[in-house]
Amino acid sequence: MKLTTENWGSSIIVSRGKVHSFEDLPGFIALENGRIIGLITYSISDDSLEIVSLDSFVKNRGVGTQLINHVIEKAKEFKCKRVWLITTNDNTRAIRYYQKRGFNLCNIYLNAVNEARKIKPQIPLYGYDNIPILHEIEFEMLL
Repeated sequence: MKLTTENWGSSIIVSRGKVHSFEDLPGFIALENGRIIGLITYSISDDSLEIVSLDSFVKNRGVGTQLINHVIEKAKEFKCKRVWLITTNDNTRAIRYYQKRGFNLCNIYLNAVNEARKIKPQIPLYGYDNIPILHEIEFEMLL
């Protein structure tokens, strides 16, 4: 729990107005020498699997990709028709990352983060590269 709170500002994530509590989410962790080097959480609803969080604590070693692949296999096991996720407009690295792994941009929710801040006020006003955090960007992979 401490790990997720440090990385996400609290023990919850808000996506598309829905509150996700880390402690209630299934997921996978990547370990190296007994140390957590990656973590992914997800939520399944109807015929869709949402990637709620993805953290890789070692860069450029394929940890995030392996975690995503595990989640895609879980989605297939549950006969989901798609895997989707939300990121924010400031997270240009994630925007590139997900497209390179076969996810397609399918929606932009303008000013949605302002609504999310009403639920989770810890969301900062500015993110990566001092870009104002305003919009939710949805990516999906159809299975």
